[in-house]
Amino acid sequence: MTGYAVCADVGSTFTKVAVVDLADGALVGAALAPTTVDSDVLRGLDAAVAAATAGLPGAAGAPWYVCSSAGGGLRLAVVGYERLVTARAGRQVGLSAGARVVHVGAGLLDADGLGALRAASPDVVLLVGGTDGGDGEVLVHNATRLARARWRVPVVVAGNVDVRAEAARVLADRGVPVTVAENVLPRIGVLAPGSARAAIREVFLRHVIGGKGLSRGRRFAGLVRAATPEAVLTGVELLADEVGGDLVVVDVGGATTDVYSVLTPDERAHPVARSAAGVLWRARTVEGDLGVRWSAPGVVEAAVAERLLPPDQAEVLAVAAADRAADPGFLAVDASAREVDRRLAGLAATVALRRHARGGSAGDGGRDLRDVRLVVGSGGVLRHAGAGSAVAVLAAVLADHGGGWVLPRAATPVVDDQYVLAAAGLLAAEQPVAAVSLLRRHLVGAAG
Repeated sequence: MTGYAVCADVGSTFTKVAVVDLADGALVGAALAPTTVDSDVLRGLDAAVAAATAGLPGAAGAPWYVCSSAGGGLRLAVVGYERLVTARAGRQVGLSAGARVVHVGAGLLDADGLGALRAASPDVVLLVGGTDGGDGEVLVHNATRLARARWRVPVVVAGNVDVRAEAARVLADRGVPVTVAENVLPRIGVLAPGSARAAIREVFLRHVIGGKGLSRGRRFAGLVRAATPEAVLTGVELLADEVGGDLVVVDVGGATTDVYSVLTPDERAHPVARSAAGVLWRARTVEGDLGVRWSAPGVVEAAVAERLLPPDQAEVLAVAAADRAADPGFLAVDASAREVDRRLAGLAATVALRRHARGGSAGDGGRDLRDVRLVVGSGGVLRHAGAGSAVAVLAAVLADHGGGWVLPRAATPVVDDQYVLAAAGLLAAEQPVAAVSLLRRHLVGAAG
């Protein structure tokens, strides 16, 4: 394969572009530009692509592979049969599809439940409930309730096969955009995310991107292939296959800190009695209170709660965190400001990984990370910290003996300083050889 591919991640704050040589997976161009959400995101995207392809003959006509989390990304609500089983399973699937899960409801939808669902302002509703051959009443009731409420947000129905078509028909008859997927929990303890994940992606591309007002024409919606977190998870899965073992990625952003992990299936470690909602061996968690700009005060609060910061240090760091939250576009230009950013990033990564390993506030079940071989750090603050400082942040996370979770026994830290995980995820389906070569060059090779 010859030629180039232009891979772009249109984030809420910055648009990152990587130009990949398809012949050998080499990164031959890269650029960063502010995401122009206030006018038209294509302005920032076109500027970043022009900068990344400058001086590359033939790159101007290269295909574009774009993912996006601009405008808040993909907001998903889950409505299930029982909070600890199907609703939890739906939440895990939603996160794996790259969504920010803004609401989880369970049981028969009533007026209060419908009000809470509306208040969450989701872009998509994942309607689940009942194992195949099990309860069907709740799924049909909830579909009927949404239909009668003149619901207009797209719905993905991924519940009991016996009544799934009926639930979808009830919604479609009232004009609700509906997509049918296979049951996310066909049997107790068996989690099947693939079909629902694909359906959520389809709805995101067909309905959500074009409806966020990010661009005036249709070109941007036509360019986007995935939500950014889904592209990253695909890249993480590809990297895990290449490494041949367990790995973790910690992505520290301005508003959230995402943790992705790929573990080797071991049913003995997760008996059905402990995980009736099933085990997602390739998973993602999102910590909405941990970020180095919008959510910086939440980092300090969480670090105090986790006993990572003594009161005197917390008081000083809280002032800097509040300043960053008030000015999310703040750039750390001097050594003191960069050190504060590194401190916030280290705390955010440590708390996020603790929650991921322990199961988090949502009670999704713990993740056994003891066999993790590679820990990848991502996000602008780590990218700009310098290789030594960024790896030191990850090393501190791996030395976190007070977090109540079992540490990896032999993990190597590495930083995705060129944002190749998202690029590899975007290329995986059509250019798998180039995608693997890209990861091998910039992450596997860097880990030694």
